[in-house]
Amino acid sequence: MVARTVVAARGVGKEVSSGGAPLTILGGVSMEVAAGESLAIVGRSGSGKTTLLSLLAGLDVPSAGEIELDGTRIDGLDEDARAGLRAGRVGFVFQSFQLLSGFTALENVMLPAELAGLADAQERARAALDRVGLGKRLDHYPHQLSGGEQQRVALARAFCGEPAILFADEPTGNLDTTTGTQIVELLFEMNAARGTTLVLVTHDAQLAARCGRTITLRDGRLDG
Repeated sequence: MVARTVVAARGVGKEVSSGGAPLTILGGVSMEVAAGESLAIVGRSGSGKTTLLSLLAGLDVPSAGEIELDGTRIDGLDEDARAGLRAGRVGFVFQSFQLLSGFTALENVMLPAELAGLADAQERARAALDRVGLGKRLDHYPHQLSGGEQQRVALARAFCGEPAILFADEPTGNLDTTTGTQIVELLFEMNAARGTTLVLVTHDAQLAARCGRTITLRDGRLDG
């Protein structure tokens, strides 16, 4: 039985204005990701990896082409509609953590579940933080946590709503080797346990090798 496609890009392009002239970041990218698959997007800095990931997750819109997320065309939706589609279905782990400084670890993790309207948001958040080894740091604020702990909070936040799809942008990029290894194990453990589709951007060849499939971007286009 062939797994259904949950992420698809068809002829996707992205242009921005740079010094009054158009700058092409992505050009004609087409790809698909199947449910439960783990995919690594690799390439040199500036090749368009993070831009592609943001487009696939609906955090940005393409200049050209079509993007389908969990069965819905999102390239023509406004920001609120895309956010509504992501709620409860999509998780995102940012390289820079993107935690709210005025919120505790528990509150940061609860937020997506609350926005998705889940009545048990706090219970889910506590369980997610316990899963990543931070069950005793619930009331700590981001500035009271190490970089590795902040990334674990970000990972717990991404999984709190039990998303069908998880996007991760350089999830180990700001971490030391030991902490990075722990984060990788958590990612794949949760991926395997819940069948979550995993799409990640990385410069780490070992992390990419853990994924079931790898695609390479070169100058904004798929290489090969």
